[in-house]
Amino acid sequence: MSIYEVYDPRFRSLTVGNAQLEKIYTGTRWAEGPVWFADGQYLLFSDIPNNRILRYVDGAGVSVFRSPSNYANGNTRDRQGRLVTCEHGSRSVTRTELDGSITTLVDRYNGKRLNSPNDVIVHSDGSIWFTDPPYGILSDYEGYKSEPEQPGNFVYRFDPASGKTTVVADDFDKPNGLAFSPDESVLYIADSGRSHGEDKPHHIRAFSLGSGGKLTDSRVFAVIDPGLPDGFRVDSKGNVWTSCADGVLCYDSEGSPLGEINVPETVSNLTFAGRARNRLFMTATTSVYSIYVNASGVARP
Repeated sequence: MSIYEVYDPRFRSLTVGNAQLEKIYTGTRWAEGPVWFADGQYLLFSDIPNNRILRYVDGAGVSVFRSPSNYANGNTRDRQGRLVTCEHGSRSVTRTELDGSITTLVDRYNGKRLNSPNDVIVHSDGSIWFTDPPYGILSDYEGYKSEPEQPGNFVYRFDPASGKTTVVADDFDKPNGLAFSPDESVLYIADSGRSHGEDKPHHIRAFSLGSGGKLTDSRVFAVIDPGLPDGFRVDSKGNVWTSCADGVLCYDSEGSPLGEINVPETVSNLTFAGRARNRLFMTATTSVYSIYVNASGVARP
């Protein structure tokens, strides 16, 4: 099978013709949450069922960064370069301080425990946005089986300055990955409800993002097939690269499919990395893959 499937000729300009799909690690039970540390030139990613976060350094391989990890899932960095993590086990969003200590940012809303925070991003104003589906409390495989305390599966915005947490979207089945457009005027959120029923949502929605974190103009950006959307990233030109059942699908900023990168395993998440942010790292079930592309991720800490 070819590495690439081209749906639109524009996709060819986003690929490197002789780039190879590389398997850089195998041995996870469900790899997730890749985040690139440009200042340290390393990748962190979660291995949720094995309750650990791993670190990859090109040429040096993979080592354990944190174990146990409270069944960490999604990871990102804030504007100060600190690691921000969604933890299924503690049902919280945490921040790893520069001295290595861990601060709990959010673990409750309206006095009740969150479900199991899944994925997280940080806005340029410092606010932290995260999704809270129940995957980590459905069984003891990726967390601790528990009854939900929240009345739904919400998307939240946390303001570190005020300590205030607000619900920004409450009409998702299972909200999952999320990302801002390069100018932060659009917020994209995946709904992976199909994981628990073929008739459930398997799309990415787009919202216009206003002042104070207000979301308006909800629309379906793309229906993901095969499989469902999990984690995804937006490149510097506004193209959306999303996980799917057999690889990574690429859409332009209007939601038109451009092409696909075929991967031998179900992809859960991805991130742009490397010196020019043109190396795509993909967490995929038992392994982590990478490929160089002719696109670059949005420059962030």
